[in-house]
Amino acid sequence: MADQTTTGFLGRTTTRPPFDPELVPAEEAIRDALPPLSDETLPMIRQALAEGVPGMGPVDLTARGRVRVEEREVPGPEGAPDITLLILSPADDRGPKPCIYHIHGGGMVAGDRRTGVGTFVPFVAEGGAVVVSVEYRLAPEHPDPAPVEDCYAGLLWTAKNADELGIAPERLIIVGTSAGGGLAAGTTLLARHRAFPKISHQVLICPMLDDRFETHSSRMLDGETGWDRNSNVFGWTSLLGVRRGGPDVSPYAAPARAEDLSGLPRTYMDTGSVEVFRDEILTYACRLSEAGVNVDLHMWGGGFHGFDLAAGHAAVSRASVATREEFIRRALED
Repeated sequence: MADQTTTGFLGRTTTRPPFDPELVPAEEAIRDALPPLSDETLPMIRQALAEGVPGMGPVDLTARGRVRVEEREVPGPEGAPDITLLILSPADDRGPKPCIYHIHGGGMVAGDRRTGVGTFVPFVAEGGAVVVSVEYRLAPEHPDPAPVEDCYAGLLWTAKNADELGIAPERLIIVGTSAGGGLAAGTTLLARHRAFPKISHQVLICPMLDDRFETHSSRMLDGETGWDRNSNVFGWTSLLGVRRGGPDVSPYAAPARAEDLSGLPRTYMDTGSVEVFRDEILTYACRLSEAGVNVDLHMWGGGFHGFDLAAGHAAVSRASVATREEFIRRALED
């Protein structure tokens, strides 16, 4: 497929790389299945995401009895409602384990504590981890700082209750996808600023980091893939309102704005080459490295946002998932 050129966003012209040929049918299916994100379509998109990833059946969170599934109502941020945590623990308890603290995706506007968590069930079923997945309040009903403060509150409760949960408190791995990746990065910055808890690794899967739309990739997709520049405008505006792109945005909401990235944990980041977040991810990874942080960065040629879930059969998807899982396994064993 030839390179594509798009004109019109902020009067600028951009060119994108081609999609991997194995991914094209999935990209077309997503476009056909989901309408553009807007105030009118948001309820339908929320419902679709609640029903799971298209083409994937329901995930057995118990892994045929090997995983204990629990939900807890825990204190939210000061003055805010309680939040719900989904807790997955090995049924065969073998002592304290690392914790995978999971923050779901959904563009800041959709998803819940079960969205995407099935990806991490095998680590629990094998006895190698406890997974805690946080339910944070969604924009636009609950704009910044509600989502990131909810995520931090859940992490704080998890760390303070590590013994009860069977978690080794010094082995907290924070993981997030898309908006969840941005919130994971923001929560990690908050934990550093507030000096608790200490996070050992952050795994930022195609994270949403920058509200400013200054990069080439933030402008290069219009009406293509499940998350184009128009969806991105909607997501960031829902979170930040009129502050989007202006000077008064916190780095905990948009981590690309953080001036100091020193002292952060070892980091895994990935992206497709054909997605709006690509350039902000590459820049953040380089800045982390410049600040002395160990970074594993992977860009998958021809991949669009969420390609590994939408087209798991494709060679590039299998390579992406295997690489990420290997990093997580090493992090659990550190």
